Amino acid sequence: MTGRPISRGFVIMLAAALLAITSAAWAHFPGIRFIPVAGGFTLPTHIAHGGDESGRLFVVEQGGFIRIIDNGAVLPQPFLDISGRILTGGERGLLSIAFPPKFKDKQHFYVNYTRFPDGATVVARYRVTNNPDIADPGSEEVLLVVSQPFANHNGGMMAFSPADGYLYIGMGDGGSGGDPNNFAQNLTPLPGNQHLLGKLLRIDVESGATPYAIPETNPRFNGIRNEIWALGLRNPWKFSFDRRTGDLYIGDVGQARREEVNFRPASSRGGENYGWNILEGSLCFKPSAGCVPPPRYVPPVAEYSHSQGCSVTGGYVYRGAAFSGLRGIYFFGDFCTGRIWGLHRENEGFGLRLLADTDFRISTFGEGEDGNIYVADRSLGNLFRIAMTVAVVSPNGGEVIPAGSEQQIRWNKAPDITTSTVQFSIDNGSTWKTIAGRMTGTSLLWQVPPQGSTGMTCRVRITGFNAAGAVVGRDQSDSPFTITAGP
Repeated sequence: MTGRPISRGFVIMLAAALLAITSAAWAHFPGIRFIPVAGGFTLPTHIAHGGDESGRLFVVEQGGFIRIIDNGAVLPQPFLDISGRILTGGERGLLSIAFPPKFKDKQHFYVNYTRFPDGATVVARYRVTNNPDIADPGSEEVLLVVSQPFANHNGGMMAFSPADGYLYIGMGDGGSGGDPNNFAQNLTPLPGNQHLLGKLLRIDVESGATPYAIPETNPRFNGIRNEIWALGLRNPWKFSFDRRTGDLYIGDVGQARREEVNFRPASSRGGENYGWNILEGSLCFKPSAGCVPPPRYVPPVAEYSHSQGCSVTGGYVYRGAAFSGLRGIYFFGDFCTGRIWGLHRENEGFGLRLLADTDFRISTFGEGEDGNIYVADRSLGNLFRIAMTVAVVSPNGGEVIPAGSEQQIRWNKAPDITTSTVQFSIDNGSTWKTIAGRMTGTSLLWQVPPQGSTGMTCRVRITGFNAAGAVVGRDQSDSPFTITAGP
């Protein structure tokens, strides 16, 4: 979409489309709950795992510490302490950690922080000592420095793509308000690497080149290939890759009216322009009306107004084994309101739904080695694991059940679910018939229908209610099961 001014009609049409997606698409969004994992962290900014089969979680604290959760316990000694090198406060500090592919063998990792005394962004490599739970603070190799003209909008997120193995780095637009220096759209080299502000960078830090290599597949801008992979970002505080598909999701913090989530499929060759500071979400920003989208413009796949929040925190796509009903959902939230949404890719579009309204100050989400998703409450320093409120255990798909037999329907439920309704479908979930209502337990002995139901695509569905009678969760069989003729 380029070359023509954005009209008010276009904005209304896009908003209507997003509303239709929110209300109609993918009705199988589950209810979620939050299981406490650990606490006592000071201003957590990032949660990560090393992919080293240890199951450890690494929690980054803004003041310059990285701590380890191992088997549910927070280790007393920090994994890394570089607090003496950090300029912290506001949006500055130690902002993320990234582990390269095969970290178990390599035993080095990368961090992103704002340095003392000037607040410039630093990307550096560190090494682990002979103790796998302690890194060497003296092993720093500085790879990239980007001068920051203001204290805010530092970006700070880094992640290795599971598709290409390169390191991606999110850079904010340099701060203040409205991108006064037009960094997000600038492609001309500037002192202090400030032309990298407002961009998503892609570099090869594992090739052995000093300090790093520029991938040959990076896009060319103005005929030049450099670190820039995409542009037009205001403050991509958190982004992540879908570990199964390699798709990229970016939560870009807005100015005063819109918060947005951008999407880039793994097949992309880069070069996307996400619009800032010409656009804020789908709305014109500069100018405030009749703006012309930039070349290679890609609009957000989800956005919300400041009546629902003020600062988006990007999250992760759930690919864990514990809750099949969560698979494929991208979780993201808002720092100011504690709201958490689910975004689900389906065919050529996305389904969007508000899943929870918490009192958390959501500074970061995180992904465990097992695919579980975590969320941090910055204000109290607590970490939680996202789980389903109700989950079908059996029959959950693929079973072959004799017609007329007796079978156990089993499910799990959260403590706040007092009763459950059990339903059955013979048309793959298009219509449902109630088997039992207001069950207080988690199992039911079911009289399977006679032969008239054989050959159908069958599922069961559980709906959970709280003490007030409100629906707080729903789950159905992951895939159909079959009823065969009885003996």
